[in-house]
Amino acid sequence: MRPLFRFFFRTLRWVLGPFLLLGEWLRRPPRLVRTPAAQASVDAECANLLLYQFATCPFCIKVRQELRRRGLNIERRDAQHSPVDRAALAAGGGRIKVPCLKISTPEGTQWLYESTHIIAWLQQHFPLPERVG
Repeated sequence: MRPLFRFFFRTLRWVLGPFLLLGEWLRRPPRLVRTPAAQASVDAECANLLLYQFATCPFCIKVRQELRRRGLNIERRDAQHSPVDRAALAAGGGRIKVPCLKISTPEGTQWLYESTHIIAWLQQHFPLPERVG
């Protein structure tokens, strides 16, 4: 019975995946534009971040949209198709669940799961500038 469920869900992902990616592309928010110096500063902060994801996961798409909205260049790892990245996620975070944001600081490493928690963390650490006028 288990192989039947796997086959069903893999087929479902195979059929729906392109539509999810098309929807992501069609609804992509405008990217925040900063001065080169400000973007370099943000990029330096983002160098300590790593996002484990699946390409067609709706929750991962939600996080990627937020990254674009905030103009964040965070390295992404494919935990679905890369056995090395999948093993790193399992070894470091303790489970294979996406999206997962790996936050490396001098104090240690934090593994942040759940799209709502990741987005809240991004909003706190990378606030959008106030609009004038």
